Amino acid sequence: MNQQRNSQRIPMELPVEIRWKNRAGSPQHAIGKTGNISGSGLFIEVPIRLQRTTSVSIKVMLPREATQTPLELLCKGRVVRWNHKGQVQGLGAVIDEYELRPMPRAYAPGEPSLPKQPGRLSNRTKISAKKPSL
Repeated sequence: MNQQRNSQRIPMELPVEIRWKNRAGSPQHAIGKTGNISGSGLFIEVPIRLQRTTSVSIKVMLPREATQTPLELLCKGRVVRWNHKGQVQGLGAVIDEYELRPMPRAYAPGEPSLPKQPGRLSNRTKISAKKPSL
């Protein structure tokens, strides 16, 4: 299979939370870590298997060391592949929309769990983008 990429992959391990709905429409979520990130998608090391085209919401915690202020990258996308036996277990997702915003003050990188609800700081500017449709 020929897999062409629109942008370069950057190996990066960051905490990530992924949310989706199962076939019955019930909300689901899992915690994992990024394996790599590019401008058009990411690979998430997570012990779940989702069908291709499953819509997902992804929250990546960006460390203060890299951004000078804790930020979270919120993405909407869809599953495009899944790795299995003999490979790092996880899924590849394409990013359709994203938003970069300050992390809630209660979260500190290195904590064992992610916050349940994303926080918003009203005095900060959010960066949002929607990728153009082809």
